[in-house]
Amino acid sequence: MISKQTIDKIFSTIRVEEIVGEYVQLKRAGSNYKGLSPFHDEKTPSFVVSASKQIWKDFSTGKGGTAISFLMEIENFTYPEALRHAAKKYGIEIEEDQKDFSEEAKMAQSERDQLYKIHEVANDFFQNFLWEVEEGKAIGLSYFKERELRDDIIKKFQLGYSPEKKNAFTEYALEKGYSKDLLEKSGLSIFPENSPGGIDRFRERVMFPIHSFSGRVLGFGARILRNNVKTAKYLNSPETEIYHKSNVLYGLNQSKQAISRKNVCLLVEGYMDVISLHMSGIENVVASSGTSLTTEQIKLIKRLTENVTILFDGDNAGIKASFRSIDMLLTEGMNIRVLLFPDGDDPDSFARKHSQEYVEKFIENEAMDFIDFKAEILLKDIGDDPIKKAEAIRDIVKSVSFVQNALKREVYLKQVSSKFGLSEQSLFNELNVQKQITQGQTHHVLQQQQQKEAAPVKMDVVPLDEEKSDPFLFEVLFMENKLIDHMLMFGDIVLKRRNEKQEEYQITVIEEILYHFDEEQYRFLVKGNEIIIGHVKEGIHNEELRSGNFFITFMDEEITTKVVDALLPANELENWASRNIFPPNYGDKIADQVKGDILLHKYRYIDYLIAQTAKDLEEYRDSDQTKYYELLQKIMLMKQASIKLSQMIEYSPIKGIYVNRKK
Repeated sequence: MISKQTIDKIFSTIRVEEIVGEYVQLKRAGSNYKGLSPFHDEKTPSFVVSASKQIWKDFSTGKGGTAISFLMEIENFTYPEALRHAAKKYGIEIEEDQKDFSEEAKMAQSERDQLYKIHEVANDFFQNFLWEVEEGKAIGLSYFKERELRDDIIKKFQLGYSPEKKNAFTEYALEKGYSKDLLEKSGLSIFPENSPGGIDRFRERVMFPIHSFSGRVLGFGARILRNNVKTAKYLNSPETEIYHKSNVLYGLNQSKQAISRKNVCLLVEGYMDVISLHMSGIENVVASSGTSLTTEQIKLIKRLTENVTILFDGDNAGIKASFRSIDMLLTEGMNIRVLLFPDGDDPDSFARKHSQEYVEKFIENEAMDFIDFKAEILLKDIGDDPIKKAEAIRDIVKSVSFVQNALKREVYLKQVSSKFGLSEQSLFNELNVQKQITQGQTHHVLQQQQQKEAAPVKMDVVPLDEEKSDPFLFEVLFMENKLIDHMLMFGDIVLKRRNEKQEEYQITVIEEILYHFDEEQYRFLVKGNEIIIGHVKEGIHNEELRSGNFFITFMDEEITTKVVDALLPANELENWASRNIFPPNYGDKIADQVKGDILLHKYRYIDYLIAQTAKDLEEYRDSDQTKYYELLQKIMLMKQASIKLSQMIEYSPIKGIYVNRKK
């Protein structure tokens, strides 16, 4: 188990804006950063990161927390995995608490954890064989050297070699104690009836590990080097619990920082295209690994940039088939450019022939927008045939119909009109036809996505179903939450007060609100609030003020969500200063706010108790006259207290508004 000292060091060292920034394109908004939610498909940023408070909040889904909780959400890490990942990123040495380690080691790992581990073991095995074993050096390393790859690039992408022996890795893994069942589920080994010792799936191939966004090995691509063998040139890992090829882009882990920094992603087809461009110094590149581009892959790119340049081989026969990828990118709101390399070249060969500066300038100068690209391809061989020309233009307009932004659509149509000498009206008519077709095609998919995204947030803030229909309950809950928010946000602020003798004394926000709750013998209606108060009281007992920062690292979703909601209120979404609007900040008059809200909570709580007692009153009307009059008297006393409080806070229960409030 990771020691408490190490955990404290991790939390004090890591920066939430840096960790989140690897997954989300963040832009400065006042004192915070904003970006599009990585958990929800949206066009308006609702994801906020506070560098000063070291927390994040996704207002579209209600999720929020620390850098560690973000890693757990985005990567499906366990808490220890997220800590280890952050420690590795910041060069923090992990100290294990030895007294607990043996117990932790005995705990059964989930199948998912075991799959990650066996892929890590396999990756180390293949790399070691490439560099240390004669067969690996003579065959695998020689191949990479023939492709002119430097040692640092081979190591950067963790390339390896799987030996000729049919079960070299399987035998190694079984000796290490990994089960046949796990090896089979991972796709690394096959156990046919005639080979009980197992067979390596990737034997006698050079290995390309496929990493997750954060760098964990999910699977492998493997290339055979012999030409006289009747088998697939490339072989990929099968789908497993951790590897879904439609959700992965090759090279994204090594390229994500460059993509975010340059604000453009180069999209290629193969592993070697990515690797060669990296070797030439161009690192903002990923590959779809020979599969058709998927919506999930596009969303991975969109976390980092909305700008994509697709790099095609000059003689690629599948270019027309790639039009589907262009339409998908446009549907997801991406800005697209397309580059065709000269005949006979692909990104790999072109990058090896030319300098970084030349390749970068070539991409910059020769890349076309999707309209010019489609026009060049579709009009290439049709001559003067008007019907084919009309079909080609219709195909281009169809792509424009996938553009979600109305202004962009109009600009693109004007470009088509100018390019082909057609009236804008005729093109708009055709666009409407194509929009109806494309909307019909995508309606069902969008419905499914919306249903998935509309899943309720995990946390139930209030464990009482009647809250929505009971106005008294709603009001007291609102004020209860507000007072807890004050404690979390401003708990250690010292307030100056006067007692009945007008003597001045000092008290913290936490102590004043705690005193109110204790005086009223208040029963908390939100479980999370009760837990928070318990920890606050424990802190007071230990002469320690526990406000928001104390609860941030709690591994309790209800508590951390509550704390983040308090520390990052919804108005953080707005950058008012950019519009020369400077509204008062929450907490500017915290002394008055706390005093007023305590009175208002007391007022709401009494009204709630009156309503609850009135329900009991009806029970005893006919059955117990003594109890009935006792409750009636209780209601009368509470109503008198309610009237007195309404006068103190200058509130009209009839009008439901504050009246004659002193400034």
